[in-house]
Amino acid sequence: MSLNFNQYAAEGNTFLKSYAQEMNLGEDRDKAGRILSSILHALRDIIPMEESLQLMAQLPMFLKAIYANGWTHIHNKKPKIKHMASFLDLVRAYDGPSAVNDFEFSDEVAEKYVRNTFLFLRKHVSLGELEDIRDGLPKGLKNMIFSNIIY
Repeated sequence: MSLNFNQYAAEGNTFLKSYAQEMNLGEDRDKAGRILSSILHALRDIIPMEESLQLMAQLPMFLKAIYANGWTHIHNKKPKIKHMASFLDLVRAYDGPSAVNDFEFSDEVAEKYVRNTFLFLRKHVSLGELEDIRDGLPKGLKNMIFSNIIY
C-alpha cells in the first residue's frame, strides 16, 4: 500500500470544501471540519466497536483519520444516549468552546448539521452500513440517519 499523503490532503481539502458548501458554511472549512469531526466522534462513542470498524473500513483515508483522531477510550463503557438532545449535547462537547459559534445556540441548526452530515457521508459509505448503524441506534436517534438514507 502506497502512502501518498499529498493525495490524501488534496482529497480531504476537496471533501471539506464540498462539505462546507453543502452545510451552507460558505468557504469556512475550519468550521466545517470542527462540525464533521464532532459529529463523527459523537457517533463513534455510541455505536458498537464492530460497527465503528466496519464504518471506518469504508471511509477514504482522510475520513478515517478524522474518525480515529483522539480515539483513546476504545474499551470504555459507551454513554447511554437515547434521544437527539443528548446526542447533540455530546456533539457540542466534542466541539468544545467553538460549539457556541458552530451550532449557533440552536438544536435545530445542530440537528440539521447531523442529518446533512449523514446524507453527505452516503457518498462514501454503503447504504447497508448506514442501515446497520441505524438499526443499532436507540429509537430516539434512528431518524438522524433514516430520513436521509436514500441518496
